[in-house]
Amino acid sequence: MKVADNTVVVIDYTLTDNDGSVIDSSEAAGPLAYLHGAGNIIPGLEDALNGKEAGDAVKASIEPAKAYGERHEELKQDVPRELFSGVDDVQVGMQFQSETEQGPVLVTVVDIKDDTVTVDGNHPLAGVHLNFDVTVREVREASAEELEHGHVHGEGGHHH
Repeated sequence: MKVADNTVVVIDYTLTDNDGSVIDSSEAAGPLAYLHGAGNIIPGLEDALNGKEAGDAVKASIEPAKAYGERHEELKQDVPRELFSGVDDVQVGMQFQSETEQGPVLVTVVDIKDDTVTVDGNHPLAGVHLNFDVTVREVREASAEELEHGHVHGEGGHHH
């Protein structure tokens, strides 16, 4: 069976940046199962896996536009430290949900100075060129329930 929309695909993967640094890997957590065509993974990786079969090895180099988008510097801003009054020890790298006019946005603390905390609303991988080394382990038809829910159930998916 070939990878196509509404198939469940199980992959092993290693994700690196252009410097060869490993960003993520399925090695520790085990294979990733996802519903193809449902937006469960980034568009560039879905494109690269279209038409592949179990046993195929795929190397995909994905530009930011087909991954987590370009960085937008206007999403980085300084906010008064007192906005974090419920947090005892604000640290660089912490993430918080921020309510905006466009709805909730996940922001990451990137700098702390005296009374000011700099937060960044960009995805941590925005603007990063992603390189995937993938092995397709399994391709199967999705169940009616998986299609209805928009994600995989069971091993490597949700609801286990």
